[in-house]
Order: sequence, then C-alpha cells, then structure tokens
Amino acid sequence: MSSNKKNDLVNVPHQILEEAQKAGIEAQEEKRAGTFFHVDQTTVHSKVNELFEGKLELMDVKDALQKYSWLKDYMWKLVDKNKDEFTKKVAEDYSGGYFMRILPGAELTFPLQSCLMITQKNLEQRVHNIIIAEEGSKAHIITSCLQHSNVPSAAHLGISEIYVKKGAVLNFTMIHQWSENTLVRPRSAVEIGDGATFVSNYVCMRPVRDVQMYPAAYCRGVNSRVSFNSILYGHKDSQLDIGSKAVLSGKGSKAEMVSRAIAREGSKMIIRGMIEGDSSDCKGHLECRGLLMDDKSFMQSIPELIAKKKGVEITHEAAVGKISEKEITYLMTRKLSRDQAVSLIIRGFMDVGILGLPDALNVEIKSIVDASTQAD
Repeated sequence: MSSNKKNDLVNVPHQILEEAQKAGIEAQEEKRAGTFFHVDQTTVHSKVNELFEGKLELMDVKDALQKYSWLKDYMWKLVDKNKDEFTKKVAEDYSGGYFMRILPGAELTFPLQSCLMITQKNLEQRVHNIIIAEEGSKAHIITSCLQHSNVPSAAHLGISEIYVKKGAVLNFTMIHQWSENTLVRPRSAVEIGDGATFVSNYVCMRPVRDVQMYPAAYCRGVNSRVSFNSILYGHKDSQLDIGSKAVLSGKGSKAEMVSRAIAREGSKMIIRGMIEGDSSDCKGHLECRGLLMDDKSFMQSIPELIAKKKGVEITHEAAVGKISEKEITYLMTRKLSRDQAVSLIIRGFMDVGILGLPDALNVEIKSIVDASTQAD
C-alpha cells in the first residue's frame, strides 16, 4: 500500500493494532504527530496528523528516495553496508522502512510513532530507516518493534541512520516486544550537529532469543550532546548483548549513558558502553546498574573510556548485585508477600524516570514496564 495515501488507522487489521498497542502504539492518531506501520515486508499505513502538516514528512523510505534525489546521500553514510553479514543482507535487499523528516524550526508537541511488526512465521524482516531532524526542530519519536504473539520465530534486521542538525532536539524511544525465538540485529548511528541534542531510550521487557545492538553517536558539532538510556529485563533464556558508543569530537560535546538491567530465568546479558573523547573540551559519564536474580543467569558490564586529547573528562560507574533482604523484609512488614515485595522492588529499580520523557509518554512507558513485571 502506497505510503502517500492517507489512510485511517482503523483500516489496519484489529489483531495487529491490538498487539501494537501493547508495545506503546497509540490507536487514537489525534494524540500523535504522525503514525507509520510496516508489517512484514510492506508499509501498510503512513499518515501525518493534519495539525502538523507542513512541519513533518513521513513516508516509506523507498517512496522518499524516489521523491528526493538528495536522500541517497544520507543512505549508508553513517552505517557501513559492509560492517557485517546483517548489514550486507539489508543492503542487498530490503522491504522499506520509515523516512521521517522534521522540518526546520518545527516543534512537534505530540510524539511521532512508528511500528515495525512481524506476523509471518520464520520471516526475516529487513528494513532501512532514515530520520532527519532539521535545524532548530524539536520532536519525540516512539518506535515499537514486535512480532505477533501467534508467530513463534522470526528475525529482524534493521538499519537506522539519524541526523540531528544544528540546534535540533530529538528524543527517540525504542520499545522491543519480541518472542522467545526471535533473532534481532539493529544497526544504528546518529550524527549530531552544533548545539543539537539526541536522547536515545531503549526498553526491552519481553523474552527474546538473541538481541545484539550497539548504536553509535557522533557528536561532531560544537556543544552537541547525546544521552543513551536503557531499561533491560532478561528472562526465559534470553541473550542480550546491548551497548552504545559515543564519539565526542565537537568542542564542548557531552555524552551520558545510563543502563538498568535485570537478569533472571537463565538469561545472559552483556551491557556495553564506550565513550571516546576526541576533543580537549568534552565530557562523558557512563553508569550501569544490574540485578542478578538467580544462579542460572549471567550478567557482564563492559565499560570503555578512551581519551585522545588532553583535557578530556570521562568517567564511569558500574554495579551488579542482588536485591537487599532488608528491603524485602521491610516491605513484608507492610503486609506484602515476598513475591509482591520483590515485584515492587523490581518495578522501582526499572524506573522509567531515567528516560527523561514528556509526562504523558512517561506514563505510557511506565505502564508497559509495570505490566511486564507483573506478568511474571
């Protein structure tokens, strides 16, 4: 279905929309600046809220490449198509993906949302996404990647290249809701210009066979800033290798990385973080906190700090431990069962407040985290 047709979201099959709502998709489009749906290998819906027409462009990336000859210069500029076998596969053949462009000076007061969904068994979904936040623009994007609960196994290969130009502010939240037999390989990178800010939030709460992601941010602009925040819940033998990289080459550039992770039920988690200081006037901090819930699980934190210029100021702190018995005992004196006490502590530990989201969106993400922890 052509992405330039303005279809109502009610035309998206009910079962698909119902699943998407569990991963943060808002069915009432008037509460979003725009909505994009890519199901399996086809873009089935792409619509800009009429309140934001003239401020935002949203369409399938293949349509965008036909519309704008200059867009090819943005494709494969930040991510090397020969990086690994997964990038090569997407470069050889991809089904589409979203193109989002926030126009100069535009401020999107409502979040912009996208959904990448798999509904076919054993499908390998390959997408290439491009986001351009033009000068002075401000936007919040929430993208949900998931597969239908009736699909036992699949694979998702996703390339995302993001450009945050001079003075722009872009808050990008990704929610993964995969299944126990899904292979997930996102490959993402962002370029941040003068006085621009990029905030990346990642939430993974459901079981998944294997996720490996390591997005890179290049703070090339003067006083550019990046923040990576992750909330990770590994269970049911999930394999999570999650990290982020920030290269600070712009004068006065800054980076912050914060991770909260819980490993249980035999999950294996590697939490990576790397900050490279290439400017004598740059700062960065990396923080990782993890809870190991049982003897079957594994967690490893790998922080890396690289300084290439005198005057670089980068720090890190990491801690992996267990839930305090004192905390559990205290809550049990408040008439909670042990299981209720543990669940409450976990939900507090996975505080979405670290994401720095707008209040309304913060409530939505918190509800997803709460529902996931209560489900156990």
